[in-house]
Amino acid sequence: MQDTYRHKGLRRQMVQELKALNKIAENVLEAMDKIPRHVFLDGVFVEKAYENQAFPIAAGQTISHPFTVGLQSTLLEIKKGENVLEIGTGSGYQTCVLVELGAKVITIERQKELFTKTKSILPKIGYMAKTFFGDGYKGNASYAPYDKIIVTCGAPFIPEALIEQLKVNGLMVIPLGDENGQEMMRYKKMEDGTLVGENFGPAAFVPMLQNTSR
Repeated sequence: MQDTYRHKGLRRQMVQELKALNKIAENVLEAMDKIPRHVFLDGVFVEKAYENQAFPIAAGQTISHPFTVGLQSTLLEIKKGENVLEIGTGSGYQTCVLVELGAKVITIERQKELFTKTKSILPKIGYMAKTFFGDGYKGNASYAPYDKIIVTCGAPFIPEALIEQLKVNGLMVIPLGDENGQEMMRYKKMEDGTLVGENFGPAAFVPMLQNTSR
């Protein structure tokens, strides 16, 4: 898993292009500048790994646009040491950004093929997270409550388990909607357990699936 000067140069160029959009926090850009995105893609895509594009990965899923990863990470407002739940491990790229930002990451993947691949690749590139194969709708109560929750797939509704597992004053970033349209939402959990949301515009993610078999 080489990370050559060429890869680093392409990565720096990607970060500069994202910076120009003025929507991604500086600490997130710094984190993305350290992570070799090309190792999460099949060889055929390596030369394009640092373009602002989504690409197909295993199990019919995708690795999100770098801008999308940067935006969701920015909206989470990660502070070092925070307990963060990620729903939809996918390639593991977003996971690494969260870890680089200083989060303690618990991540859940429904697709067994992706779970197995990502569980293997993360430690090889120096990123440690607690990875689980399971149903993201159920979250992971064992490590709750969470300071932050990020959902990296389009959810038709906010799962009740995720609301319960989020700390009071905690933030959840989730693309909400279906194949007809999604909105990037950020919710804050109030003292009474209700959520107050902000809309950050249209989103396009693969759907959040339910009822995984084990």
